[in-house]
Amino acid sequence: MWLCKNCGFEYFHNVAASVAAIIISDKEVLFTVREKPPMRDYLDLPGGFVDPKESLEDALSREVKEELGLELTNWQFFTSFPNTYQYKDVTYKTCDSFFICRLKDKPELTIEVSEIQSYEWMALNKVNFDQIGFSSVRHVIKHLIRESAYSLSLITNTA
Repeated sequence: MWLCKNCGFEYFHNVAASVAAIIISDKEVLFTVREKPPMRDYLDLPGGFVDPKESLEDALSREVKEELGLELTNWQFFTSFPNTYQYKDVTYKTCDSFFICRLKDKPELTIEVSEIQSYEWMALNKVNFDQIGFSSVRHVIKHLIRESAYSLSLITNTA
């Protein structure tokens, strides 16, 4: 909180809402590679900040369309993690909401914005966590791996 000593105005730099897509096809997750700071050249997930008067799901569909030319709307909420987003000289605290979308086939993608330099489909057991830029994305991928292992154990452990 910042307080103006002259007029008493209080400013609360609240958490910013952001969304990210975990798009899965053929047991692989779609990662993007960031073109611009913060975290240039690091792996990320498609997504971005939520605009005013926009739902999380609408923001995610808009961001995925803007970034990859992909129209998706069948999101399932997975989890959320806090994050820090350093842009220029401002540190934003964010709450990153992660949604999953499972696709039968890998779609043709086109990079639509200058924020993304490339994309990569990657199996969870091939992820190099040192290449992931944001802590919230590292956390969600680790959480996804744990959940996948748990789901697999339910299938393979028969009485």
